[in-house]
Amino acid sequence: MYTFLAGILLLIIGYFTYGKIVEKIFGVREERVTPAYTSGDGVDYMPMSTPRNSLIQLLNIAGVGPIFGPIMGALYGPVAFIWIVVGCIFAGAVHDYLTGMISIRNRGAHLPELAGKFLGRFMKHIVNGFAVLLLLLVATVFVTAPADLLYNLMNGWVALGYIIGAIFVYYLLATLLPIDKIIGRVYPIFGALLVISAIGVAVGMIVRGAPIPELTLANFHPDNAPIFPLLFLTISCGAISGFHATQTPIISRTTKGEKQGRKIFYGMMIAEGIIAMIWAAAAMSLFDGPVGLNELLANGGTAAVVSEASTLMLGAIGGTLAVLGVIILPITSGDTAFRSARMIIADYIRFPQKKIINRLWIALPLFAISIALTQIDFNLLWRYFSWANQSTAVIALFVGSMYLFIAKKNYWIALIPGTFMLMATMTYILNAPIGFRLPMNISYIGATIITIALVITFFFAAVKARRNNIPLEEDITSWKKSA
Repeated sequence: MYTFLAGILLLIIGYFTYGKIVEKIFGVREERVTPAYTSGDGVDYMPMSTPRNSLIQLLNIAGVGPIFGPIMGALYGPVAFIWIVVGCIFAGAVHDYLTGMISIRNRGAHLPELAGKFLGRFMKHIVNGFAVLLLLLVATVFVTAPADLLYNLMNGWVALGYIIGAIFVYYLLATLLPIDKIIGRVYPIFGALLVISAIGVAVGMIVRGAPIPELTLANFHPDNAPIFPLLFLTISCGAISGFHATQTPIISRTTKGEKQGRKIFYGMMIAEGIIAMIWAAAAMSLFDGPVGLNELLANGGTAAVVSEASTLMLGAIGGTLAVLGVIILPITSGDTAFRSARMIIADYIRFPQKKIINRLWIALPLFAISIALTQIDFNLLWRYFSWANQSTAVIALFVGSMYLFIAKKNYWIALIPGTFMLMATMTYILNAPIGFRLPMNISYIGATIITIALVITFFFAAVKARRNNIPLEEDITSWKKSA
């Protein structure tokens, strides 16, 4: 278990070391008033405590991604551990922190608005459509996944359609009501279940001496699927996920002060990385290696792996609690996925959201589309989600790079992981069946050319933006005077 335990230790160390470096580079100004106060509306903008914000942020970002993704990524063997640790510390947590903090400096703006400001107006329209599409995919996946788990947990006692309907009703309420009415109240209960399930599985593996494989760079995938780019799209949540860029502005609108940012944004990504490590280790160690895991995935899917691992480690009662904890994760991301989509569209069309009827005008069409998407095969949805998710991460990292470049700060902390993920997403879409279906060697060449061209374009745009002195933050002097 040395690799597994060392990986978790490195994640914790990363928070206290690299997290502080990133915070120092960004430059926190504790005296600056946050959007929770300057734009307070009692619905989306309101100050909440750091523990509550942190817990909501963790549950927002940790859907089935840090469980299902690492389980499927475990087919590649211990190399998955490397990606989770390195990706989480140097890419995912940086991505979440910069997105959250830049949003705080800009009235709690969502990614499309930030992309429009720092990457050009054309990108605002592109990213707006892209983000809403991603959120609809996420929300739909996070309806069907927990519904299947609940259906299996109850042995079919309640029809699947009724379970899906009940989840949609909860999502609608969480999307429409002020953030402190449902999300702020039920998340502490959900969070307790999440922590109990993750810790329970981890302790169970340690006590039982589960044969978690040690570090090797070998590819253990039964079908010999290439590590690059597939591993880096398979394990997204837990390493780096663009979905987080759609969630952090929710909490940037409820954060009391900039000093809380590292705990909320960087720290909760590290917590998600630990969850991903636990489930990757469970998948690698409990099913007689990648071949056994692959057979279980083929016959019962990732939900079967979760149920089997939980029961093996914790017994019938503890296993049930663990599965409930896993069910909580997608539900607490699905609700805020719809909420984020509503907020993004409202910001885009400048449609005030204080009145509930205004929220309904946006929310109801979103739910109608999502209900239609539930009829599509889950595996197909997940493949499109994986590519859209990591492409969104690339955009968010380039927004962070542009912000730091204009501010004359160390932009490489965002540009290096952004360039790496750009190469991975381009290679995937050029090669994948859902993309252009080119041979892998041609895809590598094409992705390299595209990546180099876009990075050069970025530098030209960054130099121009710095020369034009694009404002990095919202001017709040008028609010100070009125206050």
